[in-house]
Amino acid sequence: MTDTQARIAVPDTRDEDVPRLRIASVPAGHVYVRHLSSESTPGPERLPDPDPLRPTAPAGAVWWPPVMLQPSWAATADFDVFHLHFGFDACDPEELRDLVDTLRRRGKPFVFTVHDLRNPHHLSREAHDAQLDVLIPAADALVTLTAGAASEIRRRWGREAVVIPHPHVVELEDMATLQRDRPSPGAAFRVGLHVKSLRPSMAPLRILPTLVRAVTELPGAVLPGAVLQVNAHRDVMDDDGARRDDQLADYLRGAAAEGLIDLRVHDFLPDDELWTYLASLDVSVLPYRFGTHSGWLEACRDLGTTVVAPTCGFYRDQGPVLSYTHDEDHFDPNSLVAAIATAYWDRPAFGAGLDERRVQRQAIAAAHDHLYRSLSR
Repeated sequence: MTDTQARIAVPDTRDEDVPRLRIASVPAGHVYVRHLSSESTPGPERLPDPDPLRPTAPAGAVWWPPVMLQPSWAATADFDVFHLHFGFDACDPEELRDLVDTLRRRGKPFVFTVHDLRNPHHLSREAHDAQLDVLIPAADALVTLTAGAASEIRRRWGREAVVIPHPHVVELEDMATLQRDRPSPGAAFRVGLHVKSLRPSMAPLRILPTLVRAVTELPGAVLPGAVLQVNAHRDVMDDDGARRDDQLADYLRGAAAEGLIDLRVHDFLPDDELWTYLASLDVSVLPYRFGTHSGWLEACRDLGTTVVAPTCGFYRDQGPVLSYTHDEDHFDPNSLVAAIATAYWDRPAFGAGLDERRVQRQAIAAAHDHLYRSLSR
């Protein structure tokens, strides 16, 4: 039995002759939500996201801001279960209370998957905590991704959450190709740090001097040498960038000029380029000082790239990673050096295989279908 099968109770529904449920998933267009459906077995129908500018029309890939969060939509739309994942960042607690009250008046079951116990986009936790204080007690069923997160939910709110792990992020057909085309063992060992557009949860400058030292001190006589690649978005690096960070930009430009890092500056990468980039790395270092779970981590596992994750949040619960001590108050440089050295010398195989992800997805889909049916009887 795989770890995924052990953690997900999958009911046998082969003999059930039941109608297909209609699920209002918020947002339906997010990759996580798309991969909750089975590849092959008919399951619940997930309603398309309404277009924010034309709420009666499906949005396709456009789902922000989520129209389904409007109480007026929830009051009239035809669905069997309302399942909230993401997109409520801009909602104040009263707006969320109006939404859950609307669902309760209609007798519509409300499922909430707790992805974030600390919002990575917020400098402080108060606003997100206030939202969770509305949503978690009001939910008819709670889902989360890891046992650690479920334990925190139990401690803070006295609620039990069903633990269903994160599905694959990279499409399975792309995963197969990119795993096959990974760099050869004779190539230089490539460590990646992606600062993106500097979420508040990131502290790359805190760890960069140590990471530079850890990579440059790796020996090259026995094994091929190592390279530290740092990718940053233009809005952080350009003089007129909307999220310009002078200190970080100056450090990265200086380190690149000294040949200490391979600096790549670009705009937001489309998925195909992002997956190719991640698959080119041996290691991806997550520079987070707070957070809960990571889709980036799952994408790396899809592609066979080892993740070095901080000890904050529940990243270690998602799957096998190398860890270093890093949270809002502490950073242990020695732990990061040790993690990079382990990755270099041991070359751990922490990725997820294609068959493993396919079996996991089927189990995840069945678990959600069972949950929805248990609430709609």
